[in-house]
Amino acid sequence: MEWITTMTNVLVTGSNGQLGSELRELSNEYDYTFFFTDRTTLDITNKKAIQNFIQENHINTIINAAAYTAVDKAESDAINADKINHLAVKYLAELAKEKNIQLIHISTDYVFDGKNYKPYSEEDTTNPNGIYGFTKLAGEKAMQEINPLNFIIIRTSWVYSSFGNNFVKTMLRLGKEKEELGVIFDQVGTPTYARDLAKAILDILPNISNEKVEIYNYSNEGVLSWYDFAKEIMRMAKIECQINPIETKEYLALNADTPVPKGKVGCPTPAKRPHYSLLNKSKIKEEFGIIIPYWKDSLDECLKTMGEKI
Repeated sequence: MEWITTMTNVLVTGSNGQLGSELRELSNEYDYTFFFTDRTTLDITNKKAIQNFIQENHINTIINAAAYTAVDKAESDAINADKINHLAVKYLAELAKEKNIQLIHISTDYVFDGKNYKPYSEEDTTNPNGIYGFTKLAGEKAMQEINPLNFIIIRTSWVYSSFGNNFVKTMLRLGKEKEELGVIFDQVGTPTYARDLAKAILDILPNISNEKVEIYNYSNEGVLSWYDFAKEIMRMAKIECQINPIETKEYLALNADTPVPKGKVGCPTPAKRPHYSLLNKSKIKEEFGIIIPYWKDSLDECLKTMGEKI
């Protein structure tokens, strides 16, 4: 469709998050005019505010990188999680359909229950374990019900970056503070370097052309556990910290999403994590001809960006 090739004004929501920050870093490499927003500059839970922003800035593409990502907190804050992960997506989709705007929405592996035995395809049955996954799936379904042209959903997993809070940064910090850490080995998937995902999104934008909502999976290549990930972070960063494998049932966290030393007494995390999060990326690679980096190569790049490697 001709309007895709002439698009220039791209609204990016959640621009202070990991993906949004990486999109900003790459923005000068692409011939688009970007409008980066966060909760202080655009309330995406307010449909009128979105409408006004779109009209005032002649937006013709939206990348929705905003999300309620506090997985454990969502269990006791379902209303706010639903507002951001579901209702805001519905508002964006309704306005995008009305204005013939392209919409790229970022979703998660948490829409699955993690009980699969092979990499999840886009068509596999969803069955989220907790509020975060339920609200993200509700956002997906809202888009599919509205179902305009040129809407896509990208599911991703284990996102990290040089920006924001994430597993890599947590491991680097704790590895320098502790002699020994226990990290779970029975949750398997693949990390996603947010910069790789951001580049993939910007590369495929001009080629998105579909008559119904399409779902794509994206993570880096490879398969590993959180234990393997932690071991490689320490090795690459040359941090002398012993990483011990522990089972999920042993994983007692004092803070949500924070691994703690083996044997540390604390409280079980409120939200259940999927044991298997591996995503099949064949569809996005075949339809858009993109090459996805191997997870170790991307981790190496991220650590260099953070100054953790010489």
